[in-house]
Amino acid sequence: MNATNESESVLTSEEAEMAKVAQRCIMKALDHSRARKIKIIDESDSGIAPALEVPPKALRLFADLLGAMSQRRVISLVPQGHELTTQEAAAMLNVSRPFVVKLIEEGKLECRKVGRHRRIEFATLVHYRDEMKFKSGTALQRLADDGQALDMGY
Repeated sequence: MNATNESESVLTSEEAEMAKVAQRCIMKALDHSRARKIKIIDESDSGIAPALEVPPKALRLFADLLGAMSQRRVISLVPQGHELTTQEAAAMLNVSRPFVVKLIEEGKLECRKVGRHRRIEFATLVHYRDEMKFKSGTALQRLADDGQALDMGY
């Protein structure tokens, strides 16, 4: 979802509630179905719209998207195998491009070379980001525990 204006991509509370209800309906249908495909039928009187056959995995993805939308989170879809430049990776990690290059040279972040340019797979970058968030959270918790043990008033 590429939104030029962030306010356009954030749902109103009414739209978020609609997304929540729709997600629950889809999840309820998926929970009781072992079908290889699911038909979505327009039950209005128009009779113009044909039945739509959808794989359950696609409906599960749609339900996940609706769940995120109901929480009013901004959503981005990234194709599998998508690669980022070092500049794009730096923007995603909120660090400088030279820092990303340093991570690559130290072997902390994998990449492939396209000519002289480095490309980092999106999934690799997400894994690195999540790993760093976990380590940071663990270190912060350890500091808080130490503060509690030393009765520093935290």
